[in-house]
Amino acid sequence: MPQMRISEAAVYLGVSDDTVRRWVERGPLTATRDGAGRQVVDGYDVAMVAREHATAPGLPHGMKSSARNRFVGLVTDLTVDTVMAQVELQCGPFRVVSLMSSEAVRDLGLERGSVAVATIKSTNVVIEAPDQDRA
Repeated sequence: MPQMRISEAAVYLGVSDDTVRRWVERGPLTATRDGAGRQVVDGYDVAMVAREHATAPGLPHGMKSSARNRFVGLVTDLTVDTVMAQVELQCGPFRVVSLMSSEAVRDLGLERGSVAVATIKSTNVVIEAPDQDRA
């Protein structure tokens, strides 16, 4: 499973580093040490906590895009067969599910706990609003 530093986990959880450290002390997250001796947490565990404490994060550092409909999050589930795959992301308070080729999953190196960005083509977004006659 992918691992991330406390500060990275804090970004994806929308909380402070100190909050993540308290969660490690109290049990929702478990920390280990990486090769450099820094505390790290399992990416999948962070994804599960993100699902429970949903806050939408911004773009990862150093990333730029012209897309406006983007959701940054963590892979919470993968269903992969020989040809197709279903990838589930927890993007702050939003669950995003994508269908793609299994080859794409392998090329992207996706696994539970991986950081990923879902980009939605605006022509495929459904917008809903209250019925004005009933409001």
